[in-house]
This record gives sequence, structure tokens and C-alpha cells, in this order.
Amino acid sequence: MPIDPSVAIGAEVGTREFSWTSSDVLLYQLAVGAGSHAADHVSADALRWTLDDDSLQVLPSFAVVAPSFHETDPPSLDLPGCDINLAQVVHGAQEVHVSGPLPASGSARLTTRITDVWDKGKAAVIWQEGVATDPGGAELWRVRSSIFVKGEGGWGGDRGESTAVVVPDRAPDACTTYAVTPQQALLYRLCGDRNPLHADPAFAKAAGFPAPILHGLATYGIVLREVIDLLLDGDASAVGGFGARFAGVVFPGETLSIQAWDEAGRIVVTVTVGDDGRPALADCLVTRA
Repeated sequence: MPIDPSVAIGAEVGTREFSWTSSDVLLYQLAVGAGSHAADHVSADALRWTLDDDSLQVLPSFAVVAPSFHETDPPSLDLPGCDINLAQVVHGAQEVHVSGPLPASGSARLTTRITDVWDKGKAAVIWQEGVATDPGGAELWRVRSSIFVKGEGGWGGDRGESTAVVVPDRAPDACTTYAVTPQQALLYRLCGDRNPLHADPAFAKAAGFPAPILHGLATYGIVLREVIDLLLDGDASAVGGFGARFAGVVFPGETLSIQAWDEAGRIVVTVTVGDDGRPALADCLVTRA
């Protein structure tokens, strides 16, 4: 069968060494909407995301893209025990946990392995975990992600666990909206994700979408940045981790609605999109450092 869990689970996907600069950080943060509000270009708070001086801080979500930031080919799906193609795949969920504030430049080594393969009947879910270490061997961050592979379930395997985040039964502590720009996906793809689903109308149509869609990780970064500004005084170092499930499609030109609840040691977030309020991200949880 196209996915063989006995081969995939536990297999090491690979180890890569990489580096990044403040220019990479600035491009990423602009691609997830930093500096897009009125007067951000003269606001000291906003410039902490967009100006490479001593006050520059790094979104923890940058850790997710840093290893592949300079790639120009579509994402590789060369996974042990998995014979799948890009048109079958959507990003399922993403988590990042940082050991401390990310430096604006540096180098690291990332080792990734497949941890789980779930059988959802008409689809499979493949989980990977990566650990990034600095040149001295100290852990910098840990990422965990899943991909949803259409048409590859049904072998009678483990359906997986539920990790639903309970939304508090009260009014949110903060709300905001973010208008996705028409060119947002074209800008974000310069951060190392050249999947044609986000840029090529013909490819998007063949994959079942009426037009190219925004990268799930672009929405992910936008939301984390907005929540940091809303409830953490714009302090990226206050974040210990961020996890979310990609629950729906966002198209360039649409508007995200973000609601956040400040709980003990964590922030619960809901994200909807468009006039119909359909879900964009679900099970969103920001943990404090």
C-alpha cells in the first residue's frame, strides 16, 4: 500500500544543518503581516518586528520555517514508507516549543523523525517531530507537525488521539481582525514554501480549489504575532509554545477574526475567516514561557 506504518513509524526523515540571518527574520515577519497596520512604520512597538536594530525580536513561529527558508523547490514528500504526492496533501497541525528567545541570526542542526501514522478511513495523518540544536548541542526548539493525506486511509490502523482545546465559556479577553492581502501567499512563499498550491491557479484547481490558497503556516504566524501584541505586550520572549490545527481554507483577500482568552499559563485562541465565520485554525493554544 502507498503508506506502510511498519516502515514509517519511528523512521528518521533526516538531519539538516542550516543558518539564518536577520534579513530572513525580517522577511518572514513581514510575510506574516508585521508592519501592516496604520502608523506601524513609526511605532517603536511595531518596529520590534520589522527593524534590524538591537530591539528586533523573533517570532517563535520562525523556528518552523528556518530550516527550509532558503529552499526554492516545492516541499519534499520523500518519507520512509510513504508513497504520496503533493496534490494529496494538506497541512494538518503544527506545534512549536522554544527553549528561550530565538536569536535574530544563528545556525542549528535539525533532526526529524516520523512519530505516528493515523488511519482516518478516507485519509491518513502522518506526524513528524523535529529537534533543533545549536552548534554546542543545546536544544533550541522542538517542532511537531502533521500532514493530512487524502485517499490513503482504510487499512484498519490506529485512528489517533483527540487533542481538542476547550474554549472558555465566557467573553474573550481580546479580539482583533486581520485583512489578508491579495499578495500575501506570493510573499509568504519566499519564506521557503514554493508549493504551487499557493501560487499557481491551474495547480490549485487540479487540487480542488477555485484559486490558490494561503499557506496554513502563514495564518499560523499571523495569529501568533497578533496574540503576542494583544495579550503579551508585544513580547515574543513570553511565549513558550504555540500549537494549532488547520481547520479550513483561507484565500488571499479574506479577513481573519481572532478571539483570545487569557488563562492561567496559557492563551486559548479561535480563528475564523470570511463573512460566514468558517473556521481557519482550531485547537489554538499559546503557552507562556
